[in-house]
This record gives sequence, C-alpha cells and structure tokens, in this order.
Amino acid sequence: MKSIERNDRNVERKLRQVDAADERQYMIGENYEVYEKQGAPVGAMTFHYHDFYEIIYVLEGEYSSMIEDQTYHMKKGDFLLIDQNVMHKYHYVEKKHDSSRRIILWVTPKMLAELSGEEMDLASCFKDRGSCAYHFPIYYEEMLQGYLLRLAMTELAEFRQAGAKPVLDRGYLTLFFAYLNMLCTRKEYLFAQDETVTHPLVEQTSAYIDRHIGEQISLENLAAQVHMSKYHFLRKFKELTGMTVHAFVINKRLIKACEALKEGASVTESWQRTGFSDYTSYLRNFKVVFGVSPKKYKEFYPEARLG
Repeated sequence: MKSIERNDRNVERKLRQVDAADERQYMIGENYEVYEKQGAPVGAMTFHYHDFYEIIYVLEGEYSSMIEDQTYHMKKGDFLLIDQNVMHKYHYVEKKHDSSRRIILWVTPKMLAELSGEEMDLASCFKDRGSCAYHFPIYYEEMLQGYLLRLAMTELAEFRQAGAKPVLDRGYLTLFFAYLNMLCTRKEYLFAQDETVTHPLVEQTSAYIDRHIGEQISLENLAAQVHMSKYHFLRKFKELTGMTVHAFVINKRLIKACEALKEGASVTESWQRTGFSDYTSYLRNFKVVFGVSPKKYKEFYPEARLG
C-alpha cells in the first residue's frame, strides 16, 4: 500500500499546475487543456464565459462556483460541468478554500465532436439536466479521477516515445467523457438542493434581458423587475456577480450574437437582432471579449458560413 501511495504522489508532482492568481480564460492548446490549481483563486472573481466546455473536479478541500443564478458548494470528489457561453465565476468563502486543490479541464466542441461516435454525443453531459454539479460513487469517481490525472500529467514516464502523449490523451478523453455521459443521466448523482444557493436577483435580471435582448434595456426597467431602487439594485448585483449591470447586458448580447453567427446569421443580422445600438459598438466589444472580429469568429464554424 505504501508503494502505491508513493507512486500516486509522484504522479501528482508531475501534474501541470497553474497559479491560483492566474486570470487567463482562454486556451493555450488548440483543442483541450488540463491543469491543476491549488488554494483560493484571486482570478475568475467576476462573471465570465468562454466558447469551450469546462469541468472542475475537486481533488482536496472545498470549492464554490456561481453558475448564472446558482452557487454550488463543492467538496472533495465533486464534479462541476460548465456549458459553452454560460456566465460563471468563482464564489469565495472565507477560510474554506485555502486548502482547495482541483483539476480543470477545458475542451472544445470540435474536439468532442471528433471523439464522439454515431450513437453517443460526448457533449450531451453539458446540456441542461437541472444541475451542473455531481457527486458519483467512489468507484466511478476514482476511475474518472484517474483519466483526469493522466491527462494533466506533463510527462508519461512509462511512455517516452515521441508523440505518444497526444494519442494517449485522445483515448483518456474518450473514456472520461463516455463514462461521464452515462453517469450524468442518473438523477441520484445530481447535487442535492441544500448543496446549492439560488440567487433570484440574478435569475430575474437574466431572464428579463433574454426576453428583451433585441431591444433597449434600461436600468429602471431591470430594477423594477426585482422591486428595488436602481441604486440598491446596482450595488447588490455587483456584489453578487462581480460585474456591473451594464457589462452584464453587453455580455448577454454578445453571447446571443455568437449563437446567431453559429446558426448562420450574417454579421449584420447578429448585431441587429441582439440590441446593439450600432456596428461600431458591437465590433469593439466583440473583439475585446473574443479576440477576433465577428467575421473571423463565423469562419470557425463551417455550418455558419452559408449564412
């Protein structure tokens, strides 16, 4: 048993690590990235989103994350699944996260599509099942953990052949997502209601914006939805999300614009449908968030090029 424990510690020391203060929310790899973070993060404190899927697995300690209007309080062994273009942030709980260790997996829709077969869509586990968080029986958890640890390793001592790791990684990713998708269909593995906190203020604000995305949206109307003065609403919203109401509306518009582009809408249609006052404002905000123009973004999606 001791030799096994030593081997496990040696494996963990080879894991790729990213500093908890790192605020990067873009991938370095083309199709996937896996790394470990330790301690309470000082980055990712405000709402953000990305055009790839994210999985957070808690190795040790506790960790909390706010996904749209719900906060999930996670413990050792828990998995959190975050879909594309979903607003989320780290939720700090004082003195509880200092010993947190977690594995982060980022993967593109393209990669999962390539790994999927005709009978199984490996991205289906990210679709709405009433919760984003899961706790699996220990046997399945350790199996999934094993695949993640191998993916996060910076080297494979037993396979030093050039080019071996990318090939093995594809196998680990396929196995990980195949089992994960089967497990996520089991409702008994979903987080219990007392492990989550719902934020009606964010829920009602987000729902109103979605309903009126193509229109002008005033602060007065948003505050009225939650029966608050606009100044109290501004303070409370920033406190919960780490983001101003104005920035939240802009980002919701950008998310919808991206969806329109992927569905085949033209660049002009994408900004006119989503409530931007003019193309200049749309282009400026789009480039800041995604690092490319809407036209370039559209080229990443072959099915959208016909629009």
